Amino acid sequence: MAIGSKELTPVELDTFEDSRLAEELRKAKEELFNLRFQSATGQLESHGRLRAVKRDIARIYTIVRERELGIRATPVAVEVVPAAAAPKKTRKAKAADVEETEAPEAEVVTDTSETTEEAK
Repeated sequence: MAIGSKELTPVELDTFEDSRLAEELRKAKEELFNLRFQSATGQLESHGRLRAVKRDIARIYTIVRERELGIRATPVAVEVVPAAAAPKKTRKAKAADVEETEAPEAEVVTDTSETTEEAK
């Protein structure tokens, strides 16, 4: 997809619930209005953005209509676990994990000479 918003790919739009799609549609229409207003006043810097927003709107309408017709399934509400909950591993921690799995555990030899003499 060369033109359009990188955030609004059809695959990502499939995961949105109907209320979120309606919100994205409202935002896109508002942005298109502002871009047209800027174009009329000669303040628009990126004319390609007009085309991209129009395509985003068309993409959203297509997803909504396909859901109405039963072509696309409405996503099931899934609870998302925040990524911050899982601690990230640093390079050192990852390297330590690799070393632990690759290196066999060495036998621990303790000096028993002192303990045997004390026991006597």
